Amino acid sequence: MPPDDAGTACSMPGGWVDVATGTAYERRVLFHDLATSKSVVLLGESHDNADHHRWQLHTLAALHGQVEKMVIGFEAFPRRLQPVLDQWVEGMLTADAFLKESQWLQVWGYDPGFYMPMFEFARLHEIPMVALNVERALVSQVGEKGWAAVPAEEREGVSDPAPASPAYEHHLARVFQAKDHSQNDESEPDRDPHGEAGLEAAEKALAEAMEKPEFRRFVEAQLTWDRAMGEALAAARREFPGTMVAGILGTGHVEDGYGVPYQLQDLGVADVAVLIPVEAGSKCRQIVGTGYADAVFTLPPALAAPSSDRPKLGIFIADGEHGVRINEVIADSVAEATELREADEIVAAAGVATKTMGELIEIVSRQAPGTWLPLRVRRDGQQIELIAKFPPRPLPQRPER
Repeated sequence: MPPDDAGTACSMPGGWVDVATGTAYERRVLFHDLATSKSVVLLGESHDNADHHRWQLHTLAALHGQVEKMVIGFEAFPRRLQPVLDQWVEGMLTADAFLKESQWLQVWGYDPGFYMPMFEFARLHEIPMVALNVERALVSQVGEKGWAAVPAEEREGVSDPAPASPAYEHHLARVFQAKDHSQNDESEPDRDPHGEAGLEAAEKALAEAMEKPEFRRFVEAQLTWDRAMGEALAAARREFPGTMVAGILGTGHVEDGYGVPYQLQDLGVADVAVLIPVEAGSKCRQIVGTGYADAVFTLPPALAAPSSDRPKLGIFIADGEHGVRINEVIADSVAEATELREADEIVAAAGVATKTMGELIEIVSRQAPGTWLPLRVRRDGQQIELIAKFPPRPLPQRPER
């Protein structure tokens, strides 16, 4: 494609784009190149984007058609659930039993309908599935105390991560800063963010954020995830020699080569490719000429889809000492609006005691859109009452003409 037409590839949905040049990547050539030169291919995703998961399934099928053997690793599962994945691939579990035995709602929580077609694909073709992740409790512990403070026997076998590159630290600082701002109500003085004073203030604030001890722990928590998944992918490559290992994981762990690809390189695995879906148009053009990925697939504009009918608090949980312990609160969730916090223990919901994760999940699952759910929460040794307000079901949108 001539240089003047470099933006054309980004403008056309349904195609592949070479990120380095911005030119179209012929599908047949791309998958031949991947099959002959890469042993690990990482497929990024936004966890709640249905089109991303459809794209992942189609890409897995295309890769499978080019190689003799394949393994698929999933961020969704911690290592302890590997026997359940093995049983699924061997045809020993129904879909419902698989979701139950893998504790899907507790360990991942996103719509299982997004992922089940990939699980079925692996089962039908007898493709080994690999659990890439570690327990969220480990990552939370690192975020609270730092990597060095976690005893070696509690690290689930994860080795010391390679230090984050300066570029990755800068990227994580922006994520940390956004998360930090969302958790307080301090207002910034009005200024033009694009003016010289605004840019200087932003850079100063970013530098200050990077000096905070909690930011160092935040970086170490991210590296724990990256290292754990890198190790699992490298181990699968060793266990299944001559096999292509495909990884299904969040874009934040693969973009710009910062996270998992960087840890894989430190582990001696350099023949890695990163593929990510992006919306055609300006979003695609913005990443041309960068190290964002090896290739991107251009998606059409997202269709307005109805929200899932299944109510969600937006928390990751575990059984606690007094109730159900919150390991993480998802940003922009019902839980965040309710002011639930990490390390809170939900001891009752709707007036019913919640001693186990299953009891809380059952109560939440019964809530209708627009419901107000009373929660009794144990925090710092005291019990407080909170109200979780689930949003009403949105009205159907008339398609634009």
